[in-house]
Amino acid sequence: MFAKKKETAAPLALTPLEQPRVQQTAAAPVAVAPPPRPKPASLFGQGLTIRGDIVGDVEVHLDCVVLGDVKVGKLIVGPNARIEGTVVSQAMEIHGLVIGAVTAQSVRLYGTARVDGDITHEQLAMEPGAEFQGRSLKFRRPAQPPTHPQAHPQGQANGHAAPAAQPVTPSASQTPYSQIAH
Repeated sequence: MFAKKKETAAPLALTPLEQPRVQQTAAAPVAVAPPPRPKPASLFGQGLTIRGDIVGDVEVHLDCVVLGDVKVGKLIVGPNARIEGTVVSQAMEIHGLVIGAVTAQSVRLYGTARVDGDITHEQLAMEPGAEFQGRSLKFRRPAQPPTHPQAHPQGQANGHAAPAAQPVTPSASQTPYSQIAH
Protein backbone atom coordinates (compact mmCIF):
# COMPACT_ATOMS: atom_id res chain seq x y z
CA MET A 1 0.00 0.00 0.00
CA PHE A 2 2.60 2.57 0.89
CA ALA A 3 5.38 1.21 -1.23
CA LYS A 4 7.83 3.54 -2.89
CA LYS A 5 7.85 3.40 -6.59
CA LYS A 6 11.23 3.19 -8.21
CA GLU A 7 11.64 5.94 -10.64
CA THR A 8 13.26 4.82 -13.81
CA ALA A 9 15.04 7.32 -15.95
CA ALA A 10 13.47 8.02 -19.25
CA PRO A 11 15.45 6.51 -22.08
CA LEU A 12 17.81 9.00 -23.67
CA ALA A 13 17.10 9.83 -27.22
CA LEU A 14 20.71 10.24 -28.31
CA THR A 15 21.72 9.19 -31.73
CA PRO A 16 25.37 8.84 -32.73
CA LEU A 17 26.76 11.36 -35.18
CA GLU A 18 27.05 10.16 -38.70
CA GLN A 19 30.59 9.53 -39.82
CA PRO A 20 31.42 11.04 -43.18
CA ARG A 21 31.51 8.33 -45.75
CA VAL A 22 34.75 8.04 -47.64
CA GLN A 23 34.52 6.22 -50.90
CA GLN A 24 37.21 3.62 -51.25
CA THR A 25 38.98 3.61 -54.55
CA ALA A 26 40.83 0.77 -56.15
CA ALA A 27 44.15 2.56 -55.71
CA ALA A 28 46.40 1.44 -52.91
CA PRO A 29 46.52 3.74 -49.91
CA VAL A 30 49.37 6.25 -50.06
CA ALA A 31 51.80 6.02 -47.18
CA VAL A 32 52.69 9.44 -45.85
CA ALA A 33 56.32 9.67 -44.87
CA PRO A 34 57.04 11.47 -41.63
CA PRO A 35 58.85 14.78 -42.03
CA PRO A 36 62.62 14.43 -42.07
CA ARG A 37 64.27 14.94 -38.71
CA PRO A 38 66.62 17.89 -38.56
CA LYS A 39 70.26 16.93 -38.49
CA PRO A 40 71.95 17.87 -35.22
CA ALA A 41 74.84 20.30 -35.42
CA SER A 42 78.34 18.87 -35.30
CA LEU A 43 80.29 20.51 -32.48
CA PHE A 44 84.07 20.76 -32.37
CA GLY A 45 85.07 22.12 -28.98
CA GLN A 46 87.85 24.21 -27.54
CA GLY A 47 91.28 22.59 -27.25
CA LEU A 48 90.98 20.76 -30.59
CA THR A 49 93.17 21.55 -33.63
CA ILE A 50 92.07 20.32 -37.06
CA ARG A 51 94.68 20.26 -39.83
CA GLY A 52 92.82 19.74 -43.09
CA ASP A 53 89.52 20.53 -44.75
CA ILE A 54 86.03 20.18 -43.29
CA VAL A 55 83.42 19.40 -45.97
CA GLY A 56 79.75 18.46 -45.62
CA ASP A 57 76.20 19.67 -46.12
CA VAL A 58 75.47 19.88 -42.38
CA GLU A 59 75.41 22.46 -39.61
CA VAL A 60 78.78 22.78 -37.88
CA HIS A 61 79.67 24.68 -34.71
CA LEU A 62 83.41 25.27 -34.45
CA ASP A 63 85.02 26.47 -31.22
CA CYS A 64 88.49 25.19 -32.08
CA VAL A 65 91.47 25.87 -34.36
CA VAL A 66 91.06 24.85 -38.02
CA LEU A 67 94.05 25.01 -40.34
CA GLY A 68 92.33 24.36 -43.66
CA ASP A 69 89.25 25.14 -45.71
CA VAL A 70 85.70 24.76 -44.43
CA LYS A 71 82.73 24.10 -46.77
CA VAL A 72 79.49 23.27 -44.92
CA GLY A 73 75.76 23.99 -45.00
CA LYS A 74 75.60 26.29 -41.96
CA LEU A 75 78.56 27.42 -39.91
CA ILE A 76 78.81 28.91 -36.44
CA VAL A 77 82.30 30.10 -35.55
CA GLY A 78 82.47 30.22 -31.75
CA PRO A 79 84.23 32.94 -29.73
CA ASN A 80 87.26 30.69 -29.07
CA ALA A 81 87.58 29.54 -32.69
CA ARG A 82 90.31 30.41 -35.17
CA ILE A 83 89.99 29.38 -38.82
CA GLU A 84 92.89 29.85 -41.22
CA GLY A 85 91.58 29.06 -44.70
CA THR A 86 88.73 29.65 -47.10
CA VAL A 87 85.26 29.35 -45.58
CA VAL A 88 82.15 28.62 -47.72
CA SER A 89 78.65 28.15 -46.30
CA GLN A 90 74.95 28.87 -46.89
CA ALA A 91 74.63 30.85 -43.66
CA MET A 92 77.39 31.86 -41.29
CA GLU A 93 77.59 33.33 -37.80
CA ILE A 94 81.05 34.48 -36.72
CA HIS A 95 81.96 35.11 -33.08
CA GLY A 96 85.70 34.28 -33.36
CA LEU A 97 88.64 34.79 -35.75
CA VAL A 98 88.65 33.93 -39.47
CA ILE A 99 91.79 34.50 -41.55
CA GLY A 100 90.88 33.92 -45.19
CA ALA A 101 88.12 34.45 -47.71
CA VAL A 102 84.51 34.03 -46.52
CA THR A 103 81.68 33.16 -48.92
CA ALA A 104 78.06 32.75 -47.78
CA GLN A 105 74.58 33.90 -48.69
CA SER A 106 74.08 35.29 -45.18
CA VAL A 107 76.98 36.43 -42.97
CA ARG A 108 76.58 37.81 -39.44
CA LEU A 109 79.59 39.21 -37.56
CA TYR A 110 78.99 39.42 -33.81
CA GLY A 111 80.74 41.89 -31.49
CA THR A 112 83.64 39.51 -30.76
CA ALA A 113 84.22 38.60 -34.44
CA ARG A 114 87.44 39.32 -36.34
CA VAL A 115 87.69 38.63 -40.07
CA ASP A 116 90.88 39.19 -42.06
CA GLY A 117 89.89 38.55 -45.67
CA ASP A 118 87.23 39.26 -48.27
CA ILE A 119 83.58 38.48 -47.54
CA THR A 120 81.38 37.52 -50.51
CA HIS A 121 77.70 37.57 -49.53
CA GLU A 122 74.09 38.37 -50.33
CA GLN A 123 73.39 39.67 -46.80
CA LEU A 124 75.97 41.01 -44.37
CA ALA A 125 75.27 42.14 -40.81
CA MET A 126 77.85 43.48 -38.37
CA GLU A 127 77.36 44.21 -34.70
CA PRO A 128 79.27 47.01 -32.99
CA GLY A 129 82.71 45.81 -31.96
CA ALA A 130 83.17 43.39 -34.87
CA GLU A 131 86.45 43.83 -36.76
CA PHE A 132 86.65 43.30 -40.51
CA GLN A 133 89.75 43.84 -42.64
CA GLY A 134 89.09 43.15 -46.32
CA ARG A 135 86.54 43.72 -49.06
CA SER A 136 82.80 43.22 -48.91
CA LEU A 137 81.72 41.70 -52.23
CA LYS A 138 78.04 41.26 -53.10
CA PHE A 139 77.03 38.12 -55.05
CA ARG A 140 76.47 39.01 -58.67
CA ARG A 141 73.57 37.22 -60.24
CA PRO A 142 74.07 36.29 -63.89
CA ALA A 143 72.05 38.40 -66.34
CA GLN A 144 68.70 36.89 -67.24
CA PRO A 145 68.49 35.78 -70.89
CA PRO A 146 65.82 37.58 -72.94
CA THR A 147 62.48 35.81 -72.93
CA HIS A 148 61.90 36.36 -76.67
CA PRO A 149 64.81 35.94 -79.04
CA GLN A 150 65.04 38.97 -81.26
CA ALA A 151 65.95 38.56 -84.91
CA HIS A 152 68.82 40.64 -86.23
CA PRO A 153 67.73 42.05 -89.59
CA GLN A 154 71.32 42.58 -90.71
CA GLY A 155 72.29 38.95 -90.04
CA GLN A 156 69.31 37.59 -91.91
CA ALA A 157 69.69 39.93 -94.89
CA ASN A 158 72.88 38.24 -96.05
CA GLY A 159 71.57 34.73 -95.36
CA HIS A 160 73.53 34.10 -92.17
CA ALA A 161 72.04 33.79 -88.73
CA ALA A 162 73.45 36.01 -86.01
CA PRO A 163 75.85 34.24 -83.62
CA ALA A 164 74.30 33.09 -80.33
CA ALA A 165 75.32 35.00 -77.23
CA GLN A 166 77.62 33.10 -74.90
CA PRO A 167 76.25 32.69 -71.34
CA VAL A 168 78.13 34.58 -68.64
CA THR A 169 79.56 32.26 -66.00
CA PRO A 170 80.33 33.89 -62.65
CA SER A 171 83.69 33.28 -61.03
CA ALA A 172 83.96 30.93 -58.02
CA SER A 173 83.82 33.88 -55.61
CA GLN A 174 80.59 35.09 -57.22
CA THR A 175 78.81 31.72 -57.33
CA PRO A 176 76.20 31.15 -54.57
CA TYR A 177 76.89 28.22 -52.26
CA SER A 178 73.95 26.20 -53.65
CA GLN A 179 75.66 26.09 -57.07
CA ILE A 180 79.13 25.12 -55.85
CA ALA A 181 80.00 21.43 -56.20
CA HIS A 182 80.78 19.75 -52.87
